[in-house]
Amino acid sequence: MKKLLFYWFVTVLVSSVFVAPNVLGQEEESGSSYSTVEEFQAMPLVYPKFVVDNLWILIAAALVFLMHLGFATLESGLTRQKNTVNVLFKNVFIICIGILTYALWGFNAMYPGDLGTWNGYFSFGSPIGFEDDVANLTAQYNNYTYWSDFIFQAMFAATAATIVSGAVAERVKLPSFMIFAVLLVTISYPITGSWKWGLGWLEARGFYDFAGSTIVHAVGGFAALACVIVLGPRRGKYQADGRMRAIPGHSMPLATIGVFLLWLGWFGFNGGSVLSADPGLVSLVFVTTSIAAAAGGVTSMLASWLVLKKPDLSMALNGVLAGLVGITAGADSVSVSASFVIGVIAGVIVVFSILFFDKVRIDDPVGAISVHGICGIWGTVAVGIFKDFSPEYLEKGAGLLTQILGTLAISAFTFVFSLAVFGILKVVLGVRVSEEEEAKGLDIGEHGIEAYPNFQNASEM
Repeated sequence: MKKLLFYWFVTVLVSSVFVAPNVLGQEEESGSSYSTVEEFQAMPLVYPKFVVDNLWILIAAALVFLMHLGFATLESGLTRQKNTVNVLFKNVFIICIGILTYALWGFNAMYPGDLGTWNGYFSFGSPIGFEDDVANLTAQYNNYTYWSDFIFQAMFAATAATIVSGAVAERVKLPSFMIFAVLLVTISYPITGSWKWGLGWLEARGFYDFAGSTIVHAVGGFAALACVIVLGPRRGKYQADGRMRAIPGHSMPLATIGVFLLWLGWFGFNGGSVLSADPGLVSLVFVTTSIAAAAGGVTSMLASWLVLKKPDLSMALNGVLAGLVGITAGADSVSVSASFVIGVIAGVIVVFSILFFDKVRIDDPVGAISVHGICGIWGTVAVGIFKDFSPEYLEKGAGLLTQILGTLAISAFTFVFSLAVFGILKVVLGVRVSEEEEAKGLDIGEHGIEAYPNFQNASEM
């Protein structure tokens, strides 16, 4: 039995890598279809490739899911112990509500399907459906099943709201944040995502964003910026005489674990966006992703050391994330040397961006606005600098100007939407906890429980 499984697995891999791509391409060109799933499964070369591709998409979805654990540990580590339960609660809520709302509305709003009936700007969503037909279970649908498509995209959908969670930590009212997260994931994210990935107006202009430097990360970053502007800084962060008081996080080990989990998850985030198990392309994406992350980490270490006169771990961690965000738009289509340059620049940008926002009193405890918003824009613009566009994209108008247009349009829409929604919530429900609750900590005020009931940090006294 073990030998049979071994030989089957070798056959699947060999046919997937060397034979099946050409055969599958011929079938698609000839318009082949299958009357039953069993007929498709009987194809000796095409079906094994489909199995491997589908399996890789599901593994990638699991890796992207793991990123939410990374966000949870990073955000809780970079904030104070008295708010840990609150941070973790928000992260649990976001992944749960993100999957549900994406199933009920977002997936079909982001991917309208019938391109002849929508205008490229907005499509009404609807609940996911599944007719047990051959197309949804074979290569007639894609390299993967309908279910694999949905769950992979659903893992992305919650990420934008997770980014906001860290930026508004330690002073936001939980109910107001929960309402905002639902509206961001349900309405705003699918609209702007459809402009490119749903073959909307930005796709028609040749805009390119492989795995979401703008579509996911800049969306989260600029939603966070809008919310922080409405919310205001944490109590005591900025002094009346203009000085800034550092509010260090309670656990750098947790923050570091979070960044390594995110880096691991990014292999699924970017590698899964190939949407097949193509060995050359997936391996290239893994390399460009890691080169950019490493370069961002090193340059942020050096830049922060020069400016702050001390090697700053939090800046180094954000530098790694900056490199990851920066390469996400072009991980499949820029050279390895270009990925190094993208990461180097992202690592420098994030340091000065964090310092700038502190200077103008935009209080972001985890640096999410800089990492995801500013570096998301940089990564998308970098595609226009380093990518060799295909003739098909050039005919649409692809290039640096289109990349700038696309990232600014999506970021601006998200910022205005978030500013309006969070502003309305401020008027109707309020968005900020009381000074007393902020001083005691949101764990007690919002949840009535402490993450570390037998621990007292002197800095909190």
